[in-house]
Amino acid sequence: MNKPIDPRLLQNAEEAFADYVANTAARIDTGAEAKAHAQGARVGISRPHESAALHVAGEATYVDDIPELTGTLHCALGLSPVAAGRLTGVKLDVIRAMPGVVDVLIASDIPGSNDCGSIVHDDPILCDGEIRFLGQPVFAVVARTRNEARRAAAKAKDVLAIEAATPVLTPQQAHEKGQYVVPPMHLERSTTEGGAKAAIARAPHKLKSSFDVGGQEQFYLEGQISYAIPKEGGAVLVHCSTQHPSEMQHLVAHALHLHANEVQVECRRMGGGFGGKESQSGLFACVAAIAAHKLKKPVKLRLDRDDDFMITGRRHCFWYEYEVGYDDEGRVLGAEITMVSRAGHSADLSGPVMTRAICHFDNAYWLPDVSMHGYSGKTNTQSNTAFRGFGGPQGAIAIENIMDSIARNLGKDPLDVRQVNFYGKTERNVTPYRQLVSDNVIHELVGQLEASSDYRERREAIAAFNAASPVLKRGIALAPLKFGISFNVKHFNQAGALVHVYTDGSILVNHGGTEMGQGLNTKVAQVVAHELGVRFDSVRATATDTSKVANTSATAASTGADLNGKAAQDAARQIKERLAACAAARHGGKAEDVRFANDKVEVNGKTLSFATLVGEAYLDRVQLWSDGFYATPGLSWDRETMTGRPFYYYAYGAAVSEVVVDTLTGEWKLLRADILHDAGRSMNPAVDIGQVEGAFIQGMGWLTTEELVWHPQSGKLTTHAPSTYKIPTANDCPPVFNVQLFEGDNYEDSIHRSKAVGEPPLLLPFSVFYAIRDAVSATADHRADPPLRAPATSEAILNAITAVRAAAA
Repeated sequence: MNKPIDPRLLQNAEEAFADYVANTAARIDTGAEAKAHAQGARVGISRPHESAALHVAGEATYVDDIPELTGTLHCALGLSPVAAGRLTGVKLDVIRAMPGVVDVLIASDIPGSNDCGSIVHDDPILCDGEIRFLGQPVFAVVARTRNEARRAAAKAKDVLAIEAATPVLTPQQAHEKGQYVVPPMHLERSTTEGGAKAAIARAPHKLKSSFDVGGQEQFYLEGQISYAIPKEGGAVLVHCSTQHPSEMQHLVAHALHLHANEVQVECRRMGGGFGGKESQSGLFACVAAIAAHKLKKPVKLRLDRDDDFMITGRRHCFWYEYEVGYDDEGRVLGAEITMVSRAGHSADLSGPVMTRAICHFDNAYWLPDVSMHGYSGKTNTQSNTAFRGFGGPQGAIAIENIMDSIARNLGKDPLDVRQVNFYGKTERNVTPYRQLVSDNVIHELVGQLEASSDYRERREAIAAFNAASPVLKRGIALAPLKFGISFNVKHFNQAGALVHVYTDGSILVNHGGTEMGQGLNTKVAQVVAHELGVRFDSVRATATDTSKVANTSATAASTGADLNGKAAQDAARQIKERLAACAAARHGGKAEDVRFANDKVEVNGKTLSFATLVGEAYLDRVQLWSDGFYATPGLSWDRETMTGRPFYYYAYGAAVSEVVVDTLTGEWKLLRADILHDAGRSMNPAVDIGQVEGAFIQGMGWLTTEELVWHPQSGKLTTHAPSTYKIPTANDCPPVFNVQLFEGDNYEDSIHRSKAVGEPPLLLPFSVFYAIRDAVSATADHRADPPLRAPATSEAILNAITAVRAAAA
């Protein structure tokens, strides 16, 4: 039973946030927030997360915190102990005889479709005979307690009969076999005769190389979990930690052979998602629902961390081969690249991930003649999926590696090479996929950061330090970003919302987005409060629920606030217009002259409280609730030619990082990071800066410490727990961490002219990787191009140091 929140905890939370806001305000230092406050605005203001006090007090309810109904059973999954082969038998009687076991489910127990594929229907819920990867769910145990279910499921290796085969584990192996989960993708743009190949051949300088970048585990603090409750008439309610309730609704309905209106999916909040709960929560929602439907009992399925690692996919690792031609200044004249990802055993979201990777290979640079080829390799590993950035980081890091190598080959500062290749304002401003870059602020943003970070002066100081330091070497790098905002699939760019105004003046908003700690509900509540001119605490956001807003898109692609904020604004605006008409009818004047601000309504020289007007409107039988809808305008995409306008706008940013590397051990430390990020006209600067900081550290982990390793023979993921998989900690944050938001409105009519901040900042820690590369290069007096792979673990750094010293010698 939940206890009342300790007032001292609330006070501590409020004081801590006040300190954070003060620090944030000092970093923004524009006076914009003070102006917004004075004008009665509810956006453009740093506000605490709507659940901040609940988080601090431990009162925020996640799926596992929902009080369990009487008779609740618990589920665990029996996993394949081999990576490839055929399932020839399962000794179910052994499992059924174990203590506490109520039932054991296999594929034949699924009444509907045995599939949880997001786009391509190639992903079985439970093994259908083909063993696809080590960790694949083969059966589900339902028991009286969670521990009893887990003990029984752990017997999988003893009860499964499998004819093992040789697994395919790497993207290179899959590429050699021509084994892909979706057809290969190709995008070319030619501005000169002969295209990319001819432009490379004509160029005075050429670069030909390969590069590897690893995957990344989402490592959400709350693991995958679903709690299914049978309802009358065979319907089912599923509480699910998911970024996409509507997709869970559809998958469960298909698995149970039900209509969508018989399945309700609810999610109040997640303890992190990062893309890992966009499609991959489906398997667990389906298994829990199948068990609950069959046994007529509530069933909870909660994974432990090891099983979460072994079953679910993560960020795709990529392998690249590229050839580039460039001139004496470092301008890219032609580029051809092959990208091969480790997709895993099924398609999942690998197709859209590769599409976005190809569309972000240009990053912030004009590439006149370019040829890109994308292959999603089918391997006997977990099916990889969405992760913050969704292929964008994997595409952009390839061109950044190229820019860095060009600079080192020419003996130039990498920043100079990057700047000479930037997109132009009025020319050299069309992407390879034919979208006009009409909102380019990269020149101003990078110029501002270059000056504020003292980049040039620090580079000189680092050169002097390195000359006198034989063991410790420092490095510095500035990395820019341009990131497209919208789903590549046009019809996903829509959202709905409901706004209810109650007779006491309080307001409830429900929308199709999901809250995973990123502050979406906070921003949507700010939008509604601003539109109706009321205090922020007058608005309450409720759980995402498929029975309230239907047919929603995933909260992904950094579109959560853009789409759902606009939908909620539309709903609130309709109510405001009705209230204005009511006020004018009762008190005189024109409806268009009625003003709503600071919980007051000004009409025909009179001032009413908002609650008073709402009460009058109720008496006049005015509708005090409304639905809202928004669809992003102007988008187009031809999947066959890979051309169009897939993105509504671009977000920009840049970061300068300085590191020190111990050349004897490969250890390194981030000494300082300076970030300038484009959030448009920020709706909540404190939340946005928090997102930038978090994305930077998370991306730094991807590129440095978070290494995924599969056993080369068995195909087992050996880094499946915190003991072997190292995410960054507070100790990895730099002692000097300067984060500011770039001033300027969004060029497009986004919600209050803001810009998305969920995914774009994950590209900022490229600067950390290339600062490490710079330090490695310094070990040989910058006479060789370091072959540093990502993640740049200490082992990788030592290998690169050995290579550059050998090359220089």
